[in-house]
Amino acid sequence: MAKKRVGILFGGKSVEHEVSVQSARNVFEAVDQTKFDVVLIGIDKAGKWHVCDPALLGAATSPSAELAAGDGGESLALVPGELERSLVGITSQRGLPKLDVVFPVLHGTYGEDGTVQGLLKLANVPFVGAGVLGSAVGMDKDVAKRILRDAGIPVTRSVTLTARNAAGTSFEALAQKLGAPFFVKPANSGSSVGVSKVRDAAGWAAACAEAFRYDRKLLVEEFIRGREIEVAVLGNDDPQASVPGEIIPQHDFYSYEAKYLDENGALLRIPAELPEAVRDRVRQLAVDTFVALECAGMARVDFFVCADARVYVNEINTIPGFTKISMYPKLWDATGVPYGQLIERLLDLAVERYEREQQFETSYRPAG
Repeated sequence: MAKKRVGILFGGKSVEHEVSVQSARNVFEAVDQTKFDVVLIGIDKAGKWHVCDPALLGAATSPSAELAAGDGGESLALVPGELERSLVGITSQRGLPKLDVVFPVLHGTYGEDGTVQGLLKLANVPFVGAGVLGSAVGMDKDVAKRILRDAGIPVTRSVTLTARNAAGTSFEALAQKLGAPFFVKPANSGSSVGVSKVRDAAGWAAACAEAFRYDRKLLVEEFIRGREIEVAVLGNDDPQASVPGEIIPQHDFYSYEAKYLDENGALLRIPAELPEAVRDRVRQLAVDTFVALECAGMARVDFFVCADARVYVNEINTIPGFTKISMYPKLWDATGVPYGQLIERLLDLAVERYEREQQFETSYRPAG
């Protein structure tokens, strides 16, 4: 049987670029090279696409490593509608061999928000993970909360603000509505980038300025005193939930520094020690969230679990961190799906969804 050609797409114009490089490195090392030919496609912070040498990832051992502009081979274009030669070299105008499937490990904006997913759909290339809609609503915490509320899924209380109305909103008004302290975060970002815990009026002004560095819209959320529980979801039409895991931050909250820069920033407990009823509830809510937000392939759903067993969905990540120490693969490993097998299953799910979508008709014919 001929080996499938897999493109690992990583980097990107995002504040989570460096995390993406680490995820790509781990995925590349875990792919079964006897079954797949792997093409590394790096997107630098200027937005240019390159075919990269594996040695580039091998050297990217630092959490702050990024793909410099111009690294790797010649710049690429992904050409919509080219069924056999989707990737074309810009300078040589030479078509590269067709990709059978793409694994995007692009975290954050311009990668996890539906933009790349739309481009891949136009280019007629199967890809791992949620489609355009699921990616876009999963990335926008404000829109995701609206959909989850409508579906009857418990979420924390919040207020959405833009630069236009944030200036006229006081700390006191927010504290009266949500309690204090509260959290401020960009509506479209991940990895706790731009997130602040606010206790007073001075903190509110600083938090606004910080969040607006990354997005035009921010979310003010109530503080929930509870445990941080995460569940991984895998599948298309019949998604399955992993065992729950627990994040135990060693900082004030699970910040970017705690996640990626401080090796002792958080403890992971997998599986989480939860009563059976709570464990079953978070697993079911994870699947319900995945379905309500039109996701596919993979996602990680994050929860707050209170001492009185109340459960709230915090957020969903449609392209969760994929390093070997990231929660998504660790949760599936604890559930009985090891890292390499998980990657292969995700590639199969991508092709399965693509083949089903190819059966849809594109011309109208009257029934009968």
